[in-house]
Amino acid sequence: MYGGSPLNRLSWLRPNHAFANALLASSASKWIVFKAGEPLVVRSADKQSLALLTTSDVRPLLGPEPYFGQGQEPGQSLSPEHLLPTTEAARHHGIPIVFLGLHELSLRTCEVSSEDAKNADAAVAGLEGTPYFSIDIGDSELSPDELGKVLQETSLGKEGLTLDWTEPRSMMSGLDVFTAAVFAVARSLTDWNFRNKFCPACGSRSYSLWSGWKLSCSSLLPWTDNTGRKPCPTVKGLHNFMHPRTDAVVIMIAIDETGDKILLGRGKRFPGKFYSALAGFIEPGESFEDAVARETWEEAGVKVWDTRYHSTQPWPYPANLMAGFYSRADASQPIRTDLDNELVDAKWFTRDEVLSVLTHSGGGFGRAEYKKIAESFEGRDNLADPNAKTQPTSLKAAEIRPDAAEPPFRVPPATAIAGVLIRDWVEGKIKFPKEEITQKGNL
Repeated sequence: MYGGSPLNRLSWLRPNHAFANALLASSASKWIVFKAGEPLVVRSADKQSLALLTTSDVRPLLGPEPYFGQGQEPGQSLSPEHLLPTTEAARHHGIPIVFLGLHELSLRTCEVSSEDAKNADAAVAGLEGTPYFSIDIGDSELSPDELGKVLQETSLGKEGLTLDWTEPRSMMSGLDVFTAAVFAVARSLTDWNFRNKFCPACGSRSYSLWSGWKLSCSSLLPWTDNTGRKPCPTVKGLHNFMHPRTDAVVIMIAIDETGDKILLGRGKRFPGKFYSALAGFIEPGESFEDAVARETWEEAGVKVWDTRYHSTQPWPYPANLMAGFYSRADASQPIRTDLDNELVDAKWFTRDEVLSVLTHSGGGFGRAEYKKIAESFEGRDNLADPNAKTQPTSLKAAEIRPDAAEPPFRVPPATAIAGVLIRDWVEGKIKFPKEEITQKGNL
């Protein structure tokens, strides 16, 4: 879920404001709209789906043209003497706009070079596909009534559809694979632009560059009067804090030496019976394997070795890359949760115990539990929609028992990488051949 990026992001064309403006004006363009991180959805009695608007629909939200390559005053274009690295597809009037990428009929076939894009209208006319953009109107100056009127006048509103804002995780069951992958980049990039309003080096207002993919300090705008001020440290250097951030997180399961037990933990903010894989942020100077060993020790007091990579999942709450791993461990080691006190409990579960939960109709978690977790976490929860099926796809629906009794514990759904790790282990897709077992205790 969320992976498989289906868009050609055209990263080499982001700095070209003429190309970005021409692409935005295309009647084929589609928009994902957020309000303080909550996506706009089409809601019906029993479901909700992501609302995709047209450029015509969102124009009342964007302010005056040009949308990229803005001059000093609203409605002004950049003058030739102001075409600088600090004004490449700059947008410093109005709410930030992010160009997400182009959905091509055949992925990554765009041959428009930076030189070709100088004739922007011709370059855009030659493209085949759907451009995607996103905005967050949380800072819009429109009143609620004015915003409601804008939504009513959209193509979807005129069809009589109900448009509303929703907690982003709650809509996962309504997303197909393609839409989920587009949503992931939209949510992360738009959230990054929305949150980072000031330069972290000097405190001046920041503004958007590169069609929403870079931020810069307003003290670097060519018309800014910096008399009596020290130059901002961002005058020189790459300064990665002004580029979109992706925070790497390791998420892992430990497997005992018999291969029949798995270590799972229950966080303090998890509802009562919810157990999941352990997880933690990568720290400076660490490899993934280092972080797996450190986090497993800090959270559960368990030493691991023979760490192996499984897969990654982009997690846009707000901008994580969940890197999944599995390791060997000794189940006879005492479990300790008192080192960093992040877990309420950690236990070794047998394959049969986990399988009984996966095949239990209540083995997932309900809307109330999901809402509680979503409200208490930002970026650390690797959970998904409460209505998503919690069984792995290879477990047949007939195998899911409609038990009346409560399951002994619950696990994440298969739309989260924690759920995938657990299910793959249960099904024997994750294992350590005996001949490959390394010496116990070697980190």
